[in-house]
Amino acid sequence: MSRICILGGGFGGLYTALELIRRPWPEPPQITLVDRQERFVFAPLLYELLTGELEDWEVAPRFQDLLPPESVQFCQGSVQSIDLKARRVLLREGQSLEYDTLVLALGGETPLESVPGAAEFAFPFRTLADAQRLRAHLKTLEARDPAQPITLAIAGAGASGVELACKLADRLGSRGRIRLIEGGSRILSGFAPSTREAAQAALAQRRVQVELQTKVLGIEALGENSAPPFRLQLQRLEAQEIATDLVDAVLWTVGTRPAAVIANLDLPKSERGRLQVLPTLQTPTFPEVFALGDVAAVVDAEGQPVPATAQAAFQQAGYCAWNLWALLTQERPLLPFRYFSLGEMLSLGTDTAVLSALGGLTLTGPLGYLARRAAYLVRLPTLEHQLKVGWNWITRPLWQALGSL
Repeated sequence: MSRICILGGGFGGLYTALELIRRPWPEPPQITLVDRQERFVFAPLLYELLTGELEDWEVAPRFQDLLPPESVQFCQGSVQSIDLKARRVLLREGQSLEYDTLVLALGGETPLESVPGAAEFAFPFRTLADAQRLRAHLKTLEARDPAQPITLAIAGAGASGVELACKLADRLGSRGRIRLIEGGSRILSGFAPSTREAAQAALAQRRVQVELQTKVLGIEALGENSAPPFRLQLQRLEAQEIATDLVDAVLWTVGTRPAAVIANLDLPKSERGRLQVLPTLQTPTFPEVFALGDVAAVVDAEGQPVPATAQAAFQQAGYCAWNLWALLTQERPLLPFRYFSLGEMLSLGTDTAVLSALGGLTLTGPLGYLARRAAYLVRLPTLEHQLKVGWNWITRPLWQALGSL
């Protein structure tokens, strides 16, 4: 019996496991999925937890509810080390896992150490725990005197920063003072002009203050026990000046890096620390080791770099599963990964979004919101979860209407 060990339960790892159990195995392999958390997080919908548009279970179902136990063993734990030569994974909890093939899909981390005070006082937004922590902090701020404004600074005007700014502006309403801070000269660098224009309009409509060419130098807590206000030190690059402001919270969305355990692996890496992989998603020196998602510098069959997005990881999972099956059964050739861009989608507040698809089609507002919801609904990990979430989306407005009578 072949032993497949998958490290990381994000889009790359979980969807690889789900694809593997659908393959026609002569003898079913032993598949083990390892993740630090007990829940998978559908990251593109994480923002809806802040506005109450979605519930935790919709965005973050338990792995044990998604994976059939007779096909995949889920192991909750943190990876301490990987012995590539011995084909063994050691978890911090003491468990040792041996494998025949290994999938590295540990995802990324938000780097906070480069700015003084960021690790201690800033709010990253990547996991369910991050969303819950921020949600609790917002509730504390909202419980203050209603006449007192709530000032939030968001570092980074990429997709995550823009979506957070719009969602929080809608949640806080007239009390909100949202600042979006970006070191570059424009928001959403690398996105299509139509997406960027829709985002700029949404930010302006919500009175979000966008500060370009501005860098965060440090964060300091002035309240007791790391409570607000926080002193935010900024460097305005164009004017070459230093400014200091007080805010109630700093949200951090700047940058991503591979999980720490990846740095210790004796494998070829890119300049940014991602693992170099062949078009088949195998590492060059250990063909039994596959890597995908945020930990891998993936190139497609034409040699073009692939963006480290959930959309790309979702597509990589299908190829990874096929190539694992092909490698272990020797029944078919391995396939080079081919990336197909499905366009861009961003939530721009409550009940509004932008969708820029191939062919120049752009949907904004409520229509974009419905299209985005539908696109993500069919991407949820299992049919059972899709049906539960879809039913809840249909019936929730009805129950809310009945409750208001």
